[in-house]
Amino acid sequence: MNVSFSICVHIVVLSLLNVCSAVHTNNWAVLVDTSRFWFNYRHVANVLSIYRSVKRLGIPDSQIILMVADDMACNPRNPRPGTVFNNANQHINVYGDDVEVDYRGYEVTVENFVRLLTGRLPAGTPRSKQLLTDEGSNILVYLTGHGGDGFLKFQDSEEVTSQELADALEQMWQKRRYNEVFFMIDTCQAASMYEKFYSPNILAVASSLVGEDSLSHHVDPAIGVYIIDRYTYYALAFLEKVHPNSAKTMGEFLAVCPKKLCISTVGVRKDLFPRDPHKVSIMDFFGSIRPVEVIANVNRANFTLKPKTEMISENLTPVIKYGFVPQFPSHL
Repeated sequence: MNVSFSICVHIVVLSLLNVCSAVHTNNWAVLVDTSRFWFNYRHVANVLSIYRSVKRLGIPDSQIILMVADDMACNPRNPRPGTVFNNANQHINVYGDDVEVDYRGYEVTVENFVRLLTGRLPAGTPRSKQLLTDEGSNILVYLTGHGGDGFLKFQDSEEVTSQELADALEQMWQKRRYNEVFFMIDTCQAASMYEKFYSPNILAVASSLVGEDSLSHHVDPAIGVYIIDRYTYYALAFLEKVHPNSAKTMGEFLAVCPKKLCISTVGVRKDLFPRDPHKVSIMDFFGSIRPVEVIANVNRANFTLKPKTEMISENLTPVIKYGFVPQFPSHL
């Protein structure tokens, strides 16, 4: 056998073994709203709704990068300052009291986004603005905004192309910055943004195919603008039924918005992903593999844990458990 051919075969086999033997050890989320201005209120609601869902399912703020214009809650046209809602009855304020925005306003740029993914950030960048992933990281990348065939606009001043995004993901793979990526995008002609991907272990879903627009879901008369996009609305409705021990799969999630609901055609790309999505837990991307329960007002460190985390000890004040109010149904 030719020596060079033998070496090539050996390299390919080792690469396949690396892909198959990779271990998922942690979860991260990169959530980006690429637009700004009041009439794009729905894009902020989109990203904050996904942000709220992944936090509820266990991904801590320290492992969520949130990029958003952050100009809706305090916009002078907002009838309820300090709030952002995603349904017409203003059922839940998705802006809340604990939203940690990592890149806001004019920090939401193509350069910062690509540098974040590839780890090429300037020296001295705060830890909260870094994507500190490794080869065991599963990453949810969610993008929303205005796009077209092969590009996504950033704040109406610049664009990231599908090729630039594909190359950024390849840099991530070469630098061992991820185990698997779930790429999710809600914009017009969204599927064009994953067409150039060529790196392994990427599962992708898009709200519309090339040549199609993605549509808004409904207007809130009190706010006066559309407040959520159609695809994210139905994705969120599905996520609201997911809990940390849920048996729901990524295959089910990929089918959340048939054309009769979305009006646009949802695109899916799974040829780069080695696993069957119907056998992949949705918690592999939307949750945390290390469940954490936040408690407060514990005066002493010495206590005994019983089933259901019931604490038995002297001089302990009641435990406060933090939860999330369901966002659905919206009762339109």
